[in-house]
Amino acid sequence: MSLAVIMSNNPLKERIFEHGLAFIQESCIAIRTKCGNTNMVHDRRSALSSYITEMLSTGRSVFTAAEAVTALNVSHGAFLDAAERLQRRNALLNPRQGFYVAIPSQYVSWGAPPPAWYIDALMKHEGVGYYVGLLKAAELHGATHQAVMEFQVVTPKRFPKIRAGRSLIVFYYRKNIMEVADGIEPRKTDTGTMQVSSPALTALDLLRYPQASAGIDNVATVLTDLGPKIDGEQLASLSKLMERPIVQRLGYLLDRLGHATVTEGLHRALLERGSPGWVELDRKEARDPDFTVEPIARDSHWRVIVRRAPEIDE
Repeated sequence: MSLAVIMSNNPLKERIFEHGLAFIQESCIAIRTKCGNTNMVHDRRSALSSYITEMLSTGRSVFTAAEAVTALNVSHGAFLDAAERLQRRNALLNPRQGFYVAIPSQYVSWGAPPPAWYIDALMKHEGVGYYVGLLKAAELHGATHQAVMEFQVVTPKRFPKIRAGRSLIVFYYRKNIMEVADGIEPRKTDTGTMQVSSPALTALDLLRYPQASAGIDNVATVLTDLGPKIDGEQLASLSKLMERPIVQRLGYLLDRLGHATVTEGLHRALLERGSPGWVELDRKEARDPDFTVEPIARDSHWRVIVRRAPEIDE
């Protein structure tokens, strides 16, 4: 006897059969829908991966969310979902909102390519001027005795630090970047160019941002190599934009390190601003009166008080 006949002779069994069949059909639809959604997510991620691979093959390493949404013809939410998955796989870096850096295979273990690859594009994305400066600039000019732990950038806007894989990008504030434009120069990178402070501007900044320079001993060590590369005329010109104590400390250090030939114009520019007052070479040495030691020297040329001679790493 067929199943249909058995069911037709028993209304209760027929209703149970119908409900069971409907449940099976609904379950199949749900499974197909879930599989379809999973495939859609996979397709989006695959499409973004292909987009990144193609971009890297042309020498580009950065893009914006808006560019990717347009190129892939997906919604912003779908792009964010795919991008988040690639970030977890160390294939993509998102240092600032809406800005992405593709990570080539050779830098996957680092978590990001070097900041020099994308700092120029990042600052253009933020719409602000900038320059790579301080100890990082000194390193680029060949004046450092140890690895620089921070990628230091000077900007007219305050930004939080960015952890980018093994690198830490730290921003230092200067209200007006354009006033020191003569001390900023382009430097070629593997992906284009970036703006870097000249040796003269770098030297002044090392004294202007002591928190970034690792102390007076390290500044003196860096200046031993940086000194011969400084343009004296540019140094004198830029010094007019700096606080006088910065100029006095730098002039004293350069003279002490044997670079007096680049400080003649610097000293003239200083005196043109009036007679300078006395300043401490290292403000930390005189911070606490109870522990301040007596000066070992008073340099009348630069009017600098020295309580401890800087120690230079060989």
